[in-house]
Amino acid sequence: MKRRAQSAAIGLALLAVFCVAKAADHSPSSRAADGNSRVTTSPTYTRDIAPILFRSCAPCHRPGEAAPFSLLTYADAKSHARLIEEMTKRRLMPPWLPAADDPKFADDLRLSDDEIARLRDWAESGAAEGNPADLQPAPKFVEGWQLGKPDLIVKATKPYALAAGGSDVYWNFVFRAPVDRPRWLKAIEIRPGDKRLVHHANVLVDRGQTARLQEKNPGDGFGGMELTIESEFFDPDSHFLFWKPGSAPYVEPDGMAIPLDANADLVLNTHLQPSGKPETVQPTLGLYFTDKPATLHPILLQMENDGALDIPAGAKEFVVNDDFTLPVSVSLLAIYPHAHYLGKDLKALATLPDGKTETLIHIPNWDLNWQAVYRYTDPMTLPAGTKISMRFTYDNSAENVRNPNHPPARVVAGNRASDEMAHLWLQVLPTDGAGGAGGSAGDPRALIQEAMARHHLEKNPEDFEAHYNLAALMQARGDVADSYAQFSDAVRLRPEDAAANNGLGAALLAAGRAERAIPFLRTALKTRPDYFDAHYNLGNALASGGDFAGALAEFRAAAKLRPDDADAEANLGSALAETGNLKEARVHFERALQLNPNHELARENLKQIEQDAPSTPSDKPR
Repeated sequence: MKRRAQSAAIGLALLAVFCVAKAADHSPSSRAADGNSRVTTSPTYTRDIAPILFRSCAPCHRPGEAAPFSLLTYADAKSHARLIEEMTKRRLMPPWLPAADDPKFADDLRLSDDEIARLRDWAESGAAEGNPADLQPAPKFVEGWQLGKPDLIVKATKPYALAAGGSDVYWNFVFRAPVDRPRWLKAIEIRPGDKRLVHHANVLVDRGQTARLQEKNPGDGFGGMELTIESEFFDPDSHFLFWKPGSAPYVEPDGMAIPLDANADLVLNTHLQPSGKPETVQPTLGLYFTDKPATLHPILLQMENDGALDIPAGAKEFVVNDDFTLPVSVSLLAIYPHAHYLGKDLKALATLPDGKTETLIHIPNWDLNWQAVYRYTDPMTLPAGTKISMRFTYDNSAENVRNPNHPPARVVAGNRASDEMAHLWLQVLPTDGAGGAGGSAGDPRALIQEAMARHHLEKNPEDFEAHYNLAALMQARGDVADSYAQFSDAVRLRPEDAAANNGLGAALLAAGRAERAIPFLRTALKTRPDYFDAHYNLGNALASGGDFAGALAEFRAAAKLRPDDADAEANLGSALAETGNLKEARVHFERALQLNPNHELARENLKQIEQDAPSTPSDKPR
């Protein structure tokens, strides 16, 4: 499958503001005896203000964190009292975008009206210190790894040199195959380097090692805001692995560990902001493993309507919509809306089959500087037939203080800072059917993926990823005709794409049209010479036409690229037997049986060799 990464964003340079970790209940010392939220005496720092700042501000406003000043002492707070009053009154701080009447999200950062009034009264009454005996101990933060020492620490091979000035930068670091055997991840802690330079970051699991193909040299990394990860098999299991200043690492609940295979890479997509002087960024990841395998398999859905983004200069209420109907029942775990500078009002609704409408999220004053993944305190149940609707409003007028164009100019969809996006990501857990991870048959995630791919094609028949994903799903289902049609469209749209050409070649092989498959498989190898699946499939196609010498070369290449693949070893043995090299053929059949003692082809062919009767290769497409 080809999967789009969670959309990243371009951010304005941060002003002198402060961020928080979480909100909590009110401090009782500032309440009247009857429990109502009215201040009975002038608030003081030690009694009334420090508890708020320690809890809600200090996680970011302390040395070594991203905020521009500390708020750990009375002197710190007093010198910023008026700024604190202003930013909290306008609810710009703490940075929490969802509306108050939204569903409850974990780590809600909103301050209560009482707390905001307390901060205002304290600033206006002279910011008194109060009795030192009232001051609670300053918070103690975990230095270093927030979840304790990781089971494995991996560091980016090379640092990225961030220029002193210019626009924001998106850079992808590839952490190559950090494990040597299959493991289950319960958490990834992202240490992006100097937090002043990193606006946010997210991790993607690259099971096919395709991201590394974009590096000029191993370990270099590569630029790009929106990342596409390729996979040659049904692999929709998806998690939000997101970091922003002040956020704590997220530990996956029991049953939702992330599978990490020995051949998988981790890709860290970072949004970097110049500081005014040359800097280097070299992130580190801490991996935390568990022995509890995944029994629950969530999937990420991306709704979008970038094709509708053509916003005239001066338009104040430009609306973009998208609607998607769930084919199965799901539990909605988390949500991530995304737009750029012109985003104004972002809303997502669910219309249930009985007609009832529920708000999934509403952000009435979007600010991409504080974008986040929002996890529901209680997952929302959405039955099959629920229509999910996104309605994003954009403001391209001069009144929009975040408008990057002065005067306003026409804006369309794209990855540049001056472009726009209309994306809504949802993490859902199917509650219908098997929900297993053992293939697409009977897996409700496959039904969701298919419905989403067809939905994207209804909006845009030229959507390459949708054609490719639908083709892969049809191939897994055994629908040869539809798979061939979708792969054909994918190759038409991107004639040199290696994965699409290999997929089309595999579809033709499955249809018994090996000769027609050969040109597409050769195109895949021309684009990507070390493409294991294309070598394997081309070997089968050539063998089907009687070209065993050509097949032998392809199977040798495949076995060299993936020496632990029993099928490649068995077919290499078959090609050697067909070309008369029985001695070497025996070696590879035996090797295939070492890798897979139940490999029937290798066992049968080895038996035939002993009878001086060579076999023919299998034509199993990859």
